[in-house]
Amino acid sequence: MKKKLIIGVAVLVLLALVAMRLLKPQEKEVAASVPVVTTQNPATDSIYLKTGLTGSIEPADIVYVIPKAAGEITEVSVKAGDMVEEGQKLVHIDTKMVDSAKIALDTAAVSVSDANKNLQRMQVLAAGGDISQQQLESAQSAAKMAQLQYDSAKLNYNNQIEFSDVTAPISGKVESVNVEVHDNVSQQNMICVISGEGSKSVSFSVTERIVGNLNVGDRIELEKNGSDYTGVITEISSMVDAATGLFKVKASVDNANALATGAQVKLYVTSEQTENAMVIPTKAVSYAGGQAYVYTLDGEMVHEVPVTVGIYDSEKTEILEGISKNDEVIITWTSELFEGAKAQKKEA
Repeated sequence: MKKKLIIGVAVLVLLALVAMRLLKPQEKEVAASVPVVTTQNPATDSIYLKTGLTGSIEPADIVYVIPKAAGEITEVSVKAGDMVEEGQKLVHIDTKMVDSAKIALDTAAVSVSDANKNLQRMQVLAAGGDISQQQLESAQSAAKMAQLQYDSAKLNYNNQIEFSDVTAPISGKVESVNVEVHDNVSQQNMICVISGEGSKSVSFSVTERIVGNLNVGDRIELEKNGSDYTGVITEISSMVDAATGLFKVKASVDNANALATGAQVKLYVTSEQTENAMVIPTKAVSYAGGQAYVYTLDGEMVHEVPVTVGIYDSEKTEILEGISKNDEVIITWTSELFEGAKAQKKEA
């Protein structure tokens, strides 16, 4: 019995020694498992958030040609796609008024001639004392009245000629022609549409949130058929469109000759931005229950710090509150990070 007891004690001592030897490498292993992390101080930088929209290309100048007189179209000199110069004839309208205006002009010319001849005769008689001063003045007034009537008739005739030949008010491209020969038109009918030469613009609509961040002069980016374009905002409507609930915006487009009028393009505007802000890598920010937080390293001690974030993109996040520019923010994630944990900073 005593012998068995001695053997049992010896076994226990042996097991204890083995256990002690096994524990030493385990401690080294625990020490070696402390995570190595990369840290970074917050930087000062800017963030620009882009929003993709759809816009419509239109010429910078566009004119809707409307006749100044009613009548029948007797000649159409252009078609869609033609290039025209300012003053070039587009259509001819038989206003039925040119002939009558010409008759009135000829009649007025005869009246002027007769009145002037009568005035000359009366001046001779007045010089000889054969008529009174009142009779002379009456002849003078008649001559002046005849001249005024002639001037009015001539103006009317010229207007009728001008109204008959509808000309291009600007140089550019005929986008559409809406009349044919023998059509009857009035001052409410559109003859054609002409787009001016030169730059083009893009029109698009934005929400109230976005319009508040846009300014005249801001640059935009456009895409069409694999080609990139740039533009500058020129107009921002201050009134919401009742039909869409959106605000209309227009921007000029650089080097847009390849963009057809009416083409739909993809465009990007800066919908939000922050400048000279304190930022950290977006990957360094975690969330729990809607609260943003980061891990900082103080010596070898890890701290979980709640932060208030501003705007962010895939690379940078604006930090409004919670940390300072001197904090060492951990930017590499590991499951071993938590408040009070140990970590080692990776050497540069």
